[in-house]
Amino acid sequence: MSPHDPALPDEPDESGAASRPAAGPPGAHPPTDLTIDLTSHEMLRRAHVLDALGPDWDPVAALRDEEAANDLLYSGLSAEQQRMYDELVAAGVLPRRGGGHAAA
Repeated sequence: MSPHDPALPDEPDESGAASRPAAGPPGAHPPTDLTIDLTSHEMLRRAHVLDALGPDWDPVAALRDEEAANDLLYSGLSAEQQRMYDELVAAGVLPRRGGGHAAA
């Protein structure tokens, strides 16, 4: 926080007077918390997404196809590419593949 942050209290100097003026112009109201509940908007957004996907969308098939695409993407790697892939998996950059387990 900077020394001019309005959230910081005024600190008195040696004479006991405040070393900084109060935040904001004279007569200004203190800041108020603003809370907005976006729950209904999020539910509406999700409904629109599901409408856009249509009634024939199969999430299990979509995940299966995604797994097949990833298997194809990481197949046939050269020795150098495989070494780099293994390093990225070990570093946690890419998920570990196979075994039916989700990435850690």
